[in-house]
Formats: sequence, C-alpha cells, structure tokens
Amino acid sequence: MARRLGISPAYVNLLENNQRALSVSVLVALTEAYGIDMKSLVQETDTTRLADLRAAVRDPIFATDAPDLSELRAALDHAPQLADQFLSLYRAHRSLVDQVRRMSVDGAPPALFSVTPETAIHDYFRNHANHFDDLERAAQDLRQRIGGSTDDMYALLKRRLRVEHGIQTDLLRITDMPDNLRLFDEAAGRVHLSEALDHTNRIFQLAHVLGLLEAGSEVEALAAESGLADNEGGARLRVELTNYFAAAMLMPYDATRALAEETRYDIDRIATGFGVSFEMVCHRLTTLQRDGARGVPFFFLRVDRAGNVTKRFNATAFTLAEEGGACPVWDIHGAFRVPGAIVPQFVELPEGGRFFTLSRTADRPVLSRSGQDRRLVVAIGCAVEHADKIGYARAFNMSDPVLFSPIGINCHVCPRHSCSERAHQPVHMSLPIDTRRRGRTRYES
Repeated sequence: MARRLGISPAYVNLLENNQRALSVSVLVALTEAYGIDMKSLVQETDTTRLADLRAAVRDPIFATDAPDLSELRAALDHAPQLADQFLSLYRAHRSLVDQVRRMSVDGAPPALFSVTPETAIHDYFRNHANHFDDLERAAQDLRQRIGGSTDDMYALLKRRLRVEHGIQTDLLRITDMPDNLRLFDEAAGRVHLSEALDHTNRIFQLAHVLGLLEAGSEVEALAAESGLADNEGGARLRVELTNYFAAAMLMPYDATRALAEETRYDIDRIATGFGVSFEMVCHRLTTLQRDGARGVPFFFLRVDRAGNVTKRFNATAFTLAEEGGACPVWDIHGAFRVPGAIVPQFVELPEGGRFFTLSRTADRPVLSRSGQDRRLVVAIGCAVEHADKIGYARAFNMSDPVLFSPIGINCHVCPRHSCSERAHQPVHMSLPIDTRRRGRTRYES
C-alpha cells in the first residue's frame, strides 16, 4: 500500500492509527490506486461534530479533565455512532436544564427531554454548513424568470405576485396594522406591508411571500428531512428556510460570492450592490458554502442590549452562546456606543481557536414612540486563517500575539484565571482566594 501511494510504511501506520490527517496528495493517490470516491473519505460534518464534542466535554458536569483533540478525533473516526449518541444525550441534558429553568410553578411541566426548537434549528442548519443547494437553485431560477435589475426589484416582485399569483400588495399606515410588519392573506389575495418597514425590508418581505408560494415544495422536503415534526419547531424552521430562499433570490450565489471576493468582503459595498441591508448581507455570507465554490466560512450572531441572543447561524468551529451572558471581553456591545460603525476585533478562545470578528448595530422598525432606538448588534466572524481575505483586517498585524483578546463563551464555564472582566465564579473550578490580597476581581485574590 505504501508503494502504491508513494509514501512510507511508517506513514501508512500513522494514518491507520489516526495519528495523521489525510493530505490532498494522499487522497488523490487513494482515488487513483484503489478507485475510491474521495467524498467517502472526507466527511464535511466532521469539523462541526468535532467542535460540538469539544464544547460538550468542557461542560462543568464533567469533573475530570476533558479528552484531548486526538482522542476526540479518534472517537469520531472509530466510533462515530457512539459519538453521535453521546452528543444526542448531551443535547437532551442541555435542553433539560434549560426547560427546568423555564418551568411554570403552576403550569404543567414541558417535555423535558426534547431539544428546544431554537437549538434544533441551529443544529440542523449547522449540520448542512448553512447551505441548502435545492433552495439556491430554486431561488436562482426564480430570479432569472423575474428579470430586471436590482433598482427595479420592489416593482418586479409586486408584479410577479400580481400577475402569476393574483396577489395584490398594499402599503398600510402603522395605525392600520400597529402590531404587524407583514400580513399575507392568500385567500383574499392580499399582502399588507407596514409603512414602518424601510425600502430594503419591504423588498425582503415580498421575497419571503414569493418563497412561500414558489418554493413551498423545497421547504417542505427540507422540513420533513429535519425531523422537527412539532408545530412550533416545524413552523419556525419553515420561516427560516423561506428567509434563506428570499435572501438567495435577492443575492444570487455566484454574483454574491464574486462581489464579496472582488471587494474583499466589504459588507456595505455588497449591500449597496444588491439593494439589501447590512444584516441581510452578514446572514448571506454564512451560506456561501457550495462545493467547489466556497466563500469564507462565517458565523453570525445577533444580540440585543440585554445580551439576549436573538439569532445565530454558524458555518465555523466557533461555539456560539445560546443566550445572554456572552463574554464582555468580546466587544460586541461596544458597537452600541458607535451606532453604524463597524467594530473589528481579533479574539482567542480558551482552547486556542482564533477568530476575526466584526460587529455593528442594526436598526429595527419603529412602530411607536415607546419603541424608539430598538437597535440590535449583528456580529460575524471567521477563523483567523481566512482573515487575509477580508479587507477590514488589512490594517492589523496578525502576527502580533497581543492583538488577540482572550475571551470565553460564558463566565460560568470559562476556565481563564485573572480575568479582569470576570462576573461569576466558575461552576467547574475553584479560583484562589486570599483574604490578605485583592486581585483583579472579587473572585480572585
């Protein structure tokens, strides 16, 4: 085998014992020598499964030291079903803890061992690398049939709805629909949009309605595949998949990837080119993961002023917080101090993973005086090895170790000592306390 592959017997032994990863040259040699399909040897889900395992074994419920990276890789290679069952069990535990916290005192307890819809949808998207080629193809086909230019998109979408589906679009005053931004009454042949929506969001809402009408079969097939059969989770998943279709139709895959690479991922430039919002572009960049034409893999996170995570998608190995309490060293909330300005930052996770992140505020529609200044912060990020492709990182010396801010996912599980931003005692370790000394925080001295 070594002779046929052009490598040493010792190297074959290392491969067999999971001590070396398959290189591209060895993959090609295996394909040529044995007629093996390369895709059967490379599983795209391994990266996310490895990241999920690493995150799970660092949970404070495990008192012993976490397995090292080679052990986790060996588990995935040699016992994949066992690893999947472990992750399924861990998700059930995580869901149980979350549900118990939310249980009503006087109400019936929920189904404790079911994964929350938010987590299930996030995991389903992540398992697909945030990319659904069937929706991409359907969106591209619809975009070609609609024709016209970006400048005419609002009129083109209204015309498509009216001519092909008999749906009339009405723009209503806030007083006429004070609690809604969009209402679609298919039976009456009307879609109502609130005047609180700006132009780009009116376009997106019409694209979403078209997705309901013209991509229903593709969405239903993916929803059935997901296993989210319950009404709440299934309905939410269909909304997210239809949103995916709408974004793909407004920002066609090849054109978006080409413009992103041409502008070195200048988000404002891409938004201008397609007539969409900053947030829409950030979300779309996470989906550019088509085989043979991949963009930079990004994660996407949206938080409010209180730190609540309102949306998250992930095509990276970065572990995203599911709820409030994100690390204050990661300066997401700093974007609230400079509305509309992009805040770049290099961060390093406790296990050594390094990422380049961008944060910026995104405005919400205002329906009344009491709802003014409803800004959220949108953050995206990629592994540092991709940062050289991004123009926002060009001003930084990425070889400088001081550049990277040491962050954690959450104070409760962060293992870092002497952190000046620590807000909680870790639940899985004891920090040194000396009554004769005051350290950086009251938790360490």
